[in-house]
Amino acid sequence: MAGPAAGAGGVVPLGRWAPFTPGAAPVASLGWLARATEIAGADLAVVALPLPNTADLEVRIAVGLGARQHSGLVLPVEGSFVGAAVRTGGLVVSPDVQKDPRITAGPPRWEGLGPAVAVPIGTSERGIRGVLMLARAAGAPLFDEGESGPLLGFAGQAAVAMELAERRRDSEQIALLRERDRIARDLHDLAVQRLFATGMTLQGATRFIDHPEATDRVLRAIDDLDETARTIRATIFGLRLRESGPAAAGLRARLVEVVERAAHALGFTPALRMSGLLDATVPAEIADAAVAVLEEALSNAARHAQASAVEVSVAARTDLILTVADNGVGLPEGGRHSGLANLADRAAALDGTFTARTRPEGGTALEWRVPLPKP
Repeated sequence: MAGPAAGAGGVVPLGRWAPFTPGAAPVASLGWLARATEIAGADLAVVALPLPNTADLEVRIAVGLGARQHSGLVLPVEGSFVGAAVRTGGLVVSPDVQKDPRITAGPPRWEGLGPAVAVPIGTSERGIRGVLMLARAAGAPLFDEGESGPLLGFAGQAAVAMELAERRRDSEQIALLRERDRIARDLHDLAVQRLFATGMTLQGATRFIDHPEATDRVLRAIDDLDETARTIRATIFGLRLRESGPAAAGLRARLVEVVERAAHALGFTPALRMSGLLDATVPAEIADAAVAVLEEALSNAARHAQASAVEVSVAARTDLILTVADNGVGLPEGGRHSGLANLADRAAALDGTFTARTRPEGGTALEWRVPLPKP
């Protein structure tokens, strides 16, 4: 029942993603998703989109059975059922998505689900924009050809909707960059030059002032003007740097990288779930701290926890909330591991909080919470 293969040997090159705006999601396409779910008689529908700067997919939309627990999951293209739709470039089916032999990486997923079908959104020629997966509850009948066949058409509609949305965002971004450049020019040509001229005038006037205290006040005012000019120049530089400089890896991609690196020390890949506008709303200072905290938390788990599973959750709301939970031996009696003190210090430095506790079901749960700037 596989769909038409694409590329040599029926495999889509992993780098053949369509251009994609980080943080974008086909929200406007929820209508087609609901129709696809209804026609196929599915209990869960998910849309997984490529995670920028990685070879992974992230579940950005989940509707139906277990939607909350599956939303935000990060799935590798290699070693996942959803990734199989990318690799083959066509429709893939599974009688039991929990035990599918194509799942060879990461912790167990898709709890409570059974039959599943997945199809790429887009084509290998124009670029794959993501994957649509529909699943039924465990024990439910398999998808037949009449139910799964129309999914290719629905996925095509989704690809068109996403492309139109991205073109609209591109137009808005171009308009924003033009306005930003105009503001930078006006600041430089008008405000900075006027401040400079005013400072020069005051500097020349000081020789006519006989009162020492008045002279000091004028000199302080000149210093304030110089500082204001430097601030404006720094602002102009920042505007132009954001417009022309290369985009750095976003927080989402950095978190995925940390989790994947930790797999060697742990002996398994932790489960990762992300939600919120992590790349858009988290300032660089907080993002850097969060990455360092996750690295240290996973390192501590590898050294002390004796765990067989670790779950990482990162959410951006009014606070940035990073949680790491394992099923290991828990905290030592009488206190925390000494390695956790650094995590508390990093939270305190950003006016945040850090807690570590032993879970009732066994293991340790860490929560690192830092307030985000108000928009």
